[in-house]
Amino acid sequence: MTDAPAQSAHRARYRRIISFAAREFVKIWWFELVLPRFGMRGISERTRAPRMQKFARRFHGLAVELGGLMIKVGQFMSSRLDVLPPEITAELAGLQDEVPAVPFAEIRVLAEAELGIPLGRAFAWVDETPLAAASLGQAHRAKLSEQDAADTGLDTVVVKVQRPGIDGIVATDLAALRRVGKWLTRVRIVSDRVDAPALVEEFAATSLEEIDYLHEAASAERFREAFADDPRVDAPAIVWERSTRRVLTLSDVTAIKINDTDALRAAGIDPAQVAEVFAEVMFDQVFTHGFVHADPHPGNMFVTPRAAGADAGEPPWHLTFIDFGMMAEVPANLRAGLRTLLIAVTARDSRGLVAAAKEIGVLLPSADTGELERALTALFARFGGMGFAELSKVDPREFADFADEFGDMVRRLPLQLPEHLLLLIRAVSLTSGMCSALDPTFNVWDAAEPYANRLLRDESGNLVQDMAQRAMKTAGITMRLPDRIDAIITRVDDGNVTFDTSRLERRLDRLEGIARRIGSGVLFAAMLVGGALLVEPVPGLGYTLLWASALPLLHSVFSGFFRR
Repeated sequence: MTDAPAQSAHRARYRRIISFAAREFVKIWWFELVLPRFGMRGISERTRAPRMQKFARRFHGLAVELGGLMIKVGQFMSSRLDVLPPEITAELAGLQDEVPAVPFAEIRVLAEAELGIPLGRAFAWVDETPLAAASLGQAHRAKLSEQDAADTGLDTVVVKVQRPGIDGIVATDLAALRRVGKWLTRVRIVSDRVDAPALVEEFAATSLEEIDYLHEAASAERFREAFADDPRVDAPAIVWERSTRRVLTLSDVTAIKINDTDALRAAGIDPAQVAEVFAEVMFDQVFTHGFVHADPHPGNMFVTPRAAGADAGEPPWHLTFIDFGMMAEVPANLRAGLRTLLIAVTARDSRGLVAAAKEIGVLLPSADTGELERALTALFARFGGMGFAELSKVDPREFADFADEFGDMVRRLPLQLPEHLLLLIRAVSLTSGMCSALDPTFNVWDAAEPYANRLLRDESGNLVQDMAQRAMKTAGITMRLPDRIDAIITRVDDGNVTFDTSRLERRLDRLEGIARRIGSGVLFAAMLVGGALLVEPVPGLGYTLLWASALPLLHSVFSGFFRR
């Protein structure tokens, strides 16, 4: 595609996104702002849920048709439970990043331009049928040349190649999203809840990292090193000599897809055990390593049976993660807050949970949390400890009533999501869904409780250490205290202690002047009101008070000026 047709296609794509957003804004403006002003708020409220569902379906169709970042936008929106209503997030939750494959001839041209050599020299063989095709790139199975295989110890590899022209598509989509973000700042019901331009920039940063395959390669190596001594987890090795920003070559680790329960059972692997180990590994990523795979959907997860000669002490299979373009960093301060949160949840401690939400930054310090604490106490009392199988037996009407009341109350709170938390929520959501699919009786409480108990023991050890350090510091201060007191008394006896009160005196003078001016203002108001009331019954006294009120007014206005 030449530059002119590409630019024309990008302009058409930009107009398509903008026109879709403009139509939806008009509908929001009409139903949420205009109708309530004309006394038709009931119509707005009654139609809100079906309108949101229709919007989500229309966006779903647009995203699938356009591909590019639009699918990522839909997946991003599906995780914003703090901002968007459930009608939208539920509809977009199933949006899959699967698009038609690019013809191999175009893939070959791009790969050869990136690697600087013909594909036949870079690899001994490349399968022209893609292993997977997504909106940003596609993957092909290949074999390394004899020399590269000898150097790396690898044979079969997977080559990921970006879709041709994806840089221009990403730039177009981000330009449209930035314009929509500016529009959202003018919609008060949105701007009061979220900083839309900041959200767009956060999404842009994540997207630009995802199309940089060198960044993904570095993340894959970091993840692999973090779990190097853990027999439960594996990740592909990177072939750096055959990798660039747009081409990524890594060892072929394809195995049984984690959601293929029939294949797991055929291999003698219990899906329920897979769910248990998967949850433990994700907890380790959050609380131990602080580096989390934020897109653990079935296409990015394999269960790999071990070879017959594996060590007897190792499990007969391990989890293999792939696709490290979307990773969540968990800073130390956020990790500490999440530890507190997990301990509070497993202890069914509503007050501790609210405190942890404030520590993480989800709840603003000014939030009135009394109602939230009572709602959480009711939630824990009714549903706490239940697994998915038990929850499925609860009367749906009870769930609906509780969800309506709890959701409305939460949406009234000043909620915000720190930037590091967004991808983490996506990871947790995908993990929870995957575990319940593998094991319908999976109970997240059972998975979290041992981990929380271990964290609690660690926290107790840290607390004891902190208390010991404080005690040593206090003891040191106490030991030095008699000498310091004696030195002060000696200086007082010698007459060497002086006190500078000039600043305090100046502040007192200023406060005294302000008090006088306030008194003059009150006197002026009293004389003015009294004179106005007496003008008709006692004209002489009334006009006298009105004229006299000018004196305290002048003092109130100009006394500060003359003092300066």
